[in-house]
Amino acid sequence: MSDHQKYGELTDVLKDIAEGGKIIIFCETKRGADELSSNLRNTRYVTRAIHGNKSQEERDWVLKEFKNGKAQILVATDVASRGLDIKDIRYVINFDMPKNIEDYIHRIGRTARAGMKGTAISYFTASNAKMASDLIKILREAGQDVPRELEDMGYSGSSSYGGQRGGRGGRGGRGFNNRW
Repeated sequence: MSDHQKYGELTDVLKDIAEGGKIIIFCETKRGADELSSNLRNTRYVTRAIHGNKSQEERDWVLKEFKNGKAQILVATDVASRGLDIKDIRYVINFDMPKNIEDYIHRIGRTARAGMKGTAISYFTASNAKMASDLIKILREAGQDVPRELEDMGYSGSSSYGGQRGGRGGRGGRGFNNRW
């Protein structure tokens, strides 16, 4: 799946979930976060971007806008995956998968806090194949359905992916909805 295809899938998903609460979308790069935030803003969404190239003053302003609900979508690099206490995040979207499973866990941990339910949506491509086995293990531990395509990748190391929704549920009230 190319970035262009992922963007089309993302805008389709946002049509369904945009009214459902706060959303964090994770990107791999600072430039990617800025571009995605700008593209979404040009479409119709109130978004802000946060990453390491922003000054502390800018980061504080962005977080305040997001926490107060003035911006519904926060597009971020991994700078937002740890240490932020933001309530009511209903969706975490991994537009770009992280490099390792620990960062994945920290990212999806931004949702479903304080007994609330949340959903994580992940765009997993062939370039992420090296973490397929770890992701399968995490999904199984959480009681999630593992898409066949991911299973195949976990054993063979390569496959091609289209858009398919995974299951919902999970332990501790945390819900997952992975897009493969």
